[in-house]
Amino acid sequence: MEIFNSIWSIIKTIQIRDIVDILAIALVIFGLFKLIRETRAVQLLKGILVLFIIYAVSSLWGLTMLSSLLRTFFEASVIIIVIIFQPELRKALEQMGRNNTYSKYIKLLSKHRKSDEWKKAVRKSIVDAADTSLLFSRSKTGALLVFERETMLSDIAATGTVLDAETSVALFGNIFFNKAPLHDGASIIRDGKLFAAGCILPLTDNKSVDINLGTRHRAALGISEQSDAVVLVVSEETGIISLAINGVLLRDFTREALIDKLEELLIEDYSDEDEKKSSRKNDDKKASKEKGRSSN
Repeated sequence: MEIFNSIWSIIKTIQIRDIVDILAIALVIFGLFKLIRETRAVQLLKGILVLFIIYAVSSLWGLTMLSSLLRTFFEASVIIIVIIFQPELRKALEQMGRNNTYSKYIKLLSKHRKSDEWKKAVRKSIVDAADTSLLFSRSKTGALLVFERETMLSDIAATGTVLDAETSVALFGNIFFNKAPLHDGASIIRDGKLFAAGCILPLTDNKSVDINLGTRHRAALGISEQSDAVVLVVSEETGIISLAINGVLLRDFTREALIDKLEELLIEDYSDEDEKKSSRKNDDKKASKEKGRSSN
């Protein structure tokens, strides 16, 4: 009864903020375990646990020098953990920054900056990219185009050559010509302009990627995992047109399907509701016309 009364007295002192605090810590711990699961960080965590056990044993047996050394290590553990788990922490922070909930509010706040000229330039770059992809698909020419969105890719652009030029099929053809100096890298499209070419992209760390996919597709997945960019890939071996979005590869696009998907991802979020409704009406009219033609 004394134990029960002690527990009950502790429970009575718990307030709502204490429950919220406990739940927050539980979510943080769960998030950390989810983050490091199936990564090399698990092995590092096991190593830290072994050191902690050694420290406990050395303190129990009175091994002064060893316990003092390990105590110093654990006192600086915050800095050490940040250094050791830097890739995992960076990935977690990037994922928080790309959270869909936050992105929606950011886009709503930035809508007034997206003028009709901006939308026209982006639509032109989409059509130019789609026309180029169709030509490259037929000629089996490899290409890698990165459409920048909210996440700025200036650090990636710095690995290539900054152009800041108007997009065109001819320009894309010259860049990705197999003997051109910039054809092996990726081209970055920012605000409807070809911002940089010949850029080096990070490769994906996903071990479950199809082994038949080459470096170009792995680079597309890599940058889509680390940013919110939409990446267009044309396979040099098969001519298949693909899009990499949030670490997922969508394949076998036609020209029309590619334009529709890119407009949905790059422009539609910045369009007003009236503009979206009108575009949907136009799509419905086109679909009804096509049905009428097919019936005739």
